[in-house]
Amino acid sequence: MLFDEAKIYVRSGDGGDGCVSFRREKYVPFGGPDGGNGGNGGDVYLVADRNLNTLVHFKQRVHFKAERGERGRGKNQQGKQGEDQRVRVPPGTVVYDADTGEPLADLVEDGQAVRVAKGGQGGRGNAVFATPTHQAPRLAEHGEPGQERWLRLELKLIADVGLVGMPNAGKSTLLSVVSAARPKIADYPFTTLQPNLGVVQIDTYQAFVLADLPGLIEGASEGVGLGHQFLRHVERTRLLIHLLDGVSVDPLADYETINHELVQYSEMLAAKPQIVALNKIDLPDAQAQWPSVQRVMKERGIEAYAISAVTGQGVKALMQRTLALLSTLPASHPAPTEGAVFRPAERDASRTFAVEREQSGWRVRGAQVERIAAMTPFVLPEAAARFQRQLQALGITDALKEAGVQPGDIVRIGARELEWQD
Repeated sequence: MLFDEAKIYVRSGDGGDGCVSFRREKYVPFGGPDGGNGGNGGDVYLVADRNLNTLVHFKQRVHFKAERGERGRGKNQQGKQGEDQRVRVPPGTVVYDADTGEPLADLVEDGQAVRVAKGGQGGRGNAVFATPTHQAPRLAEHGEPGQERWLRLELKLIADVGLVGMPNAGKSTLLSVVSAARPKIADYPFTTLQPNLGVVQIDTYQAFVLADLPGLIEGASEGVGLGHQFLRHVERTRLLIHLLDGVSVDPLADYETINHELVQYSEMLAAKPQIVALNKIDLPDAQAQWPSVQRVMKERGIEAYAISAVTGQGVKALMQRTLALLSTLPASHPAPTEGAVFRPAERDASRTFAVEREQSGWRVRGAQVERIAAMTPFVLPEAAARFQRQLQALGITDALKEAGVQPGDIVRIGARELEWQD
């Protein structure tokens, strides 16, 4: 079974804490602060790997976390940066934010990477806070917490040509004849339960990738049958070979049914160029159907071929024409971008905040103030005093007073719970 969807949790590493330290060496009076900064936390990347062709490995592991940064040390030693977490996915993977549905990246080339969670910044040590008027600061910062989120991964196979048609039209047989692929073939509907890929080698230097997709039926775009599960895989193809069953009661009606389902699923998909191929031309029933199919397709300006996947009749001409058409069509997937980066919108701007009344206290929301609170070590009196000054500068102190905060009330900022005192 093809696993083409997965949901994973990613978390970047926390930044390392800054250090409070003072230089203490013999014969060096008034050495001053020398606490180093903490290391930055590791990032989480998704990386396309051509050795993968399914998302099945995410059934075994769902959580991926990067390493946190090390603490700073004395003698101005900065903590080591946390190791990045690189999560391998097959080329063709589209990445979405699981909560918002926002598309984040489309990884189409081997080695292409996207950063989906940025590591937390390391906290500053007391050496950074030294000034001419404050030469011995007993102040440092905790590391910034890493980012965490759920991602939805969706695999869209990368193929040049897609085979579409009704069940038992002979798509799998055709794929097995023109390539080294060996899909399951039987004389009952829905034999193909997952897409199959094969490389069609025309000559030494020319080839293309052909995808055999499970048969579609009426209502497929609404979830009827099996083929609807794999319609997304046709989206990346540049050309469709619409295979008609020559011994069907009405091949032209089948043709209209499949095209209707393509339109219902995606107008862009339905607009892809098509070549029509009437299969099983070696049988008398198909030979009788061929003149009407050929006439209708000619009236619509669509190329049509009569083939037999079993005997090979007309197959070589169909593949050569397919290659010729592909050379005139642009790539259907986006050009790869290097180092695509996830940057939360709230990180950029935000001196904004909101004060909310809760049943057991108050809640202050805002990206910047929550970050400041998380990085403040309240056990250090100087750090706590600095936090109060920052609240005042942001206007949060006045906003709480205007909202009616009273001494002894609990004020929550992120994961911190503080008691309000005038």
